[in-house]
Amino acid sequence: MNIGDKVPEILGHDENGKEVRLDSFKGKKLVLYFYPKDLTPGCTTQACNLRDNYSELKKQGYEIVGVSINDEKTHQKFIAKNQLPFSLIADTNKALVEQFGVWGEKKMYGRTYMGTFRTTFIIGEDGIIERIITPKEVKVKDHAHQILAVK
Repeated sequence: MNIGDKVPEILGHDENGKEVRLDSFKGKKLVLYFYPKDLTPGCTTQACNLRDNYSELKKQGYEIVGVSINDEKTHQKFIAKNQLPFSLIADTNKALVEQFGVWGEKKMYGRTYMGTFRTTFIIGEDGIIERIITPKEVKVKDHAHQILAVK
């Protein structure tokens, strides 16, 4: 998916098995952020940064939804442990990560594996992608400010 693309209506299912639909965010900008794995240091830092700035993001008209390939049960633990005020899509079949182009080969410590590239899509009220914060640009400790700093 690229800037200017229309996002699909059905995004997936959240931590409670509830369908997440684009039309639920009418009148808001949607921050759809993809991250590698629940309960890991970088992903926890990013989620907590969004949590800590959630009221400001909402005040500026943003809604937040996280996406990883973890299952609903793991998402529930992640939300409870970190008191996250937003939903997480359980993309266990990798449909959304593949559709958005954020699933691919990664390398760490000399090991190659398949994984999710940490990427954030800012989707306008019309369901069109307005901005993408790429894996090289995402700062987990300051992610909310990156979202709010509209270029």
